[in-house]
Amino acid sequence: MARVTTFWLGLIGWMLVVFVAAAIGALATRQARDFYARLVKPAWAPPGWVFGPVWTVLYLLMGLAAWLVWRTAGWHGAAAALSLFLAQLVCNALWSWCFFAWRRGALAFADIVLLLGLIVAMLFAFAHVHRLAAMLLVPYLAWVTFAAALTRAVWRANVDQLSPS
Repeated sequence: MARVTTFWLGLIGWMLVVFVAAAIGALATRQARDFYARLVKPAWAPPGWVFGPVWTVLYLLMGLAAWLVWRTAGWHGAAAALSLFLAQLVCNALWSWCFFAWRRGALAFADIVLLLGLIVAMLFAFAHVHRLAAMLLVPYLAWVTFAAALTRAVWRANVDQLSPS
């Protein structure tokens, strides 16, 4: 019975960590809809409503991946991998603040490039512990790669709105 409880508490715990980070990032986007709508965007930019559902799925996959690694090796056995996971969550949440709240395109782009590096490192670290956990991160890596290109394109097309005043 204790194992079953630990199983579910661990899963809930990792999901909670992920969605707390998501909520912190979301606080920066409270008035993002109008701001994003006014920005010049490339033709390949998705409509604003796409981001919420995509990120919800990605956060679920991230939480599941972290839980699989933790369940397999524990914190001590996967400290490096799980530390990378937590570091990339900080970068992930920070991007929304850089772009939407502070309106700093260069800082948002630098943050997302760092985020990409952390995701790649995390993916490899997770692969050493649990192959499926690493595979669950591939859509996240793909989306953040796309988001990095979009961040750069939007920043460069809107320097007047995404630069220090």
